[in-house]
Amino acid sequence: MKNILTILLLFSSMLMGAQQPNPQLQKVDFLTATGAISINPVKQNVIGSASYTFDVKSAIDTIRMDAVKMTFQSVKINGKEVSFKENKKELLLFEGFRIGANTLTFDYEAFPTQAMYFVNWGFTTAIDTPEEVQGQIWTQGQGKYTSHWFPSFDDVNEKMVFGLDITFHKSFTVLSNGKLEKKIADGDNVTWQYRMQRPMSSYLLMLAIGHFEKQDQVAASGIPLELYYELQDESKFAATYRDNQKIFNYIESEIGVPYAWEVYRQVPVRDFLYGGMENTSATTFTKDYVVDNIGFNDRNYTNVNAHELAHQWFGDLVTAASGKDHWLQEGFATYYALLAEREVFGEDYFSWQLYNTAQQLQKAALTDTIPLLNPKASTLSFYQKGAWTLHALRESIGREKFNLAVKNYLNRYAYQNVVTDNFFAEVNKVSDFDTDSFRKLWLEQAKFPEAEANRLLQKNAFIKEYLELQNNPLALATHQKQLLKILKSKTYYPIKELVVYQVASEPFEKKEKILRAALDTREIKVRQAVASTVNPVPESFRTAYETLLKDDSYVTREIALFTLWKSFPEKQQQYVDLSRDWIGFQDRNLQFLHLTLAFVTSKSDKEKSEIYKDIITFTGTNYEATLRQNALERLLSLEIYTKDVFKGLVFGLSSHRWQFVKFSKDTIRGLIKTEKHRKTFEQLLPNLSFKEKTQLQRLLDEK
Repeated sequence: MKNILTILLLFSSMLMGAQQPNPQLQKVDFLTATGAISINPVKQNVIGSASYTFDVKSAIDTIRMDAVKMTFQSVKINGKEVSFKENKKELLLFEGFRIGANTLTFDYEAFPTQAMYFVNWGFTTAIDTPEEVQGQIWTQGQGKYTSHWFPSFDDVNEKMVFGLDITFHKSFTVLSNGKLEKKIADGDNVTWQYRMQRPMSSYLLMLAIGHFEKQDQVAASGIPLELYYELQDESKFAATYRDNQKIFNYIESEIGVPYAWEVYRQVPVRDFLYGGMENTSATTFTKDYVVDNIGFNDRNYTNVNAHELAHQWFGDLVTAASGKDHWLQEGFATYYALLAEREVFGEDYFSWQLYNTAQQLQKAALTDTIPLLNPKASTLSFYQKGAWTLHALRESIGREKFNLAVKNYLNRYAYQNVVTDNFFAEVNKVSDFDTDSFRKLWLEQAKFPEAEANRLLQKNAFIKEYLELQNNPLALATHQKQLLKILKSKTYYPIKELVVYQVASEPFEKKEKILRAALDTREIKVRQAVASTVNPVPESFRTAYETLLKDDSYVTREIALFTLWKSFPEKQQQYVDLSRDWIGFQDRNLQFLHLTLAFVTSKSDKEKSEIYKDIITFTGTNYEATLRQNALERLLSLEIYTKDVFKGLVFGLSSHRWQFVKFSKDTIRGLIKTEKHRKTFEQLLPNLSFKEKTQLQRLLDEK
């Protein structure tokens, strides 16, 4: 779980760059924004109208609103049409406004190239059978800017009370921020009216459209919790949203400030850019976290769930004024997510996560020279060093004073923007702690305070025991009984895992007792360590090793299947047959491994052709990027270089998932170094769309 969680979490929200002071904010204050929009998923455009209220506090020549590649009509201020200018980036207003209260209305059309994403609509030309169309539409404001689909403000310091009326086909569910006031049916369409009651920054505005089902929960405080999923994933609902109420109740109670919004909904969407996004009252998260009970053990939503929820206070309620103070959002969200995980998984889990992030930060500090209080700080710093900073502060002044400072900070600056000084001012009010020295140590120097972190970590007995074994390994030849005692004890699993890794280089016959004892622990990660370190598998250990094929871990099963298949050529068909119905995670990791092994094992050209068809199907643009990439990786590993494989790579260039785009680019760059592969790509050019042709030609032209 750790590696995948780290990758996804580090991209769970786009970092904010440094923002220059906006002089307009001193003279104009936008208060409300209400839009009525309809979306055409085939044309991929937004048509709508919008109305705003704003106060002019002092004379200003031009009022600017961010609006990327939009056209406007019927622009009115205070009910009268006015002249305006659009420059593909902004709407500029020159007349009609006055000191005091004003209104602005207009009609507009947008063709968003980012921030609003259309998934699985490209293969259809009309919504003739909506129930069968599995398309989704969702938005991502942070780092991508809502102003690509709704005229608004990229500056996080301009907060408005938003409302959206969204019209779409009646067979789809439409989600947005705030309370659903009503649904209005009109023929084949339904208008969904959502309203916020409090102001927020524009990047937090969202919508998500798809065929979603819903189950409801209620928090201890009475807040409605709406949990969405696709019907095909109904059997995974319980595992995906495990401990959801417990997480919400804990975070709201621990923070000590009531949840500020009317409802909290969560929805998994396909091909999402990051792990999750904390849109106010409506979190979106990647479908990769939609898992069954087995998948939960390797890749669960718990941390991201808690992280995005914590953002409803740290980021949504109180928003960092600029990128310099971004740790006030990501550091707080990361730390409170860890606290919530401690409530769910226990103290040792909490300390183990802190230990791992400390290791990452110590390693990064060797080359990372940018301190946390810098808009160019790394993602690792904003999230994990930010969390460590708060942990160190909490341990220094005590939980009671820390919680009081946080509570006062949130109450004082609710619905406003903040800088780091605002938070430490509240700390100073409840404690005589030396915040100046603390800031210099944790926020203003690039180096990670390793000694202080280790001191805090070793308050936990498990961590002390782990570090003792790590720093002073027990030799197998002289300490086998002690190692076996550790494996049979109730100590937290990483210590047992460490035992397995420390004997990995020993001859099998010398470590066999250790390995069998590790398997007997029935602990997933300890058994996974055995799966990873025994290769090849001796015949005498085959039966014991084969039990790993039934572990409650798709990662363990994948490792074990491949290792056994390699170790016992005479049993390869048996392992292929055994894994025939395996699927695995959302990315179908086990299914792809089975198909790959089946292809290599088969001696029938006809069977190989059928397997190829099964794999190549998943490269189609109607599948999610993770599936497409997995399929292409498998085909390329089999050295299959057909035009369809190359087409799949070219189509990947136009994906909105940066990971898939990078994979496609890097793979094409490698392939075109071979002349025959270059010619195959060149033969594809005439039949490609303009966008794909341009992207491929650019790669072909590279020197």
